Amino acid sequence: MIHVIAVITAHPGQRAAVLEKFRANIPAVLAEEGCIEYVPVVDAPGFPAVTGEDSFIVVEKWASPEALKAHAAAPHMKAYGQATQDMVADRAIHVMVVA
Repeated sequence: MIHVIAVITAHPGQRAAVLEKFRANIPAVLAEEGCIEYVPVVDAPGFPAVTGEDSFIVVEKWASPEALKAHAAAPHMKAYGQATQDMVADRAIHVMVVA
């Protein structure tokens, strides 16, 4: 299994707009072959902030490297990237396996 932790940082004040487009894309991603989990998360109230006001983390699980590669090339992901490109300041993608 492949685990992905993606840190998405929006331009100031744009996180809600990016999350709206992200959430609209979730059903298409979950329908992809090999997608096990795909969820955005933000800082929990009452705990020290990790992401801050402009960022969120995407927690993903994929059945195989091939499934993740297909996801990256999927038309709906290209459309999401184009729709959010002017709202996103930075993106860090960490692809991992269980140690």
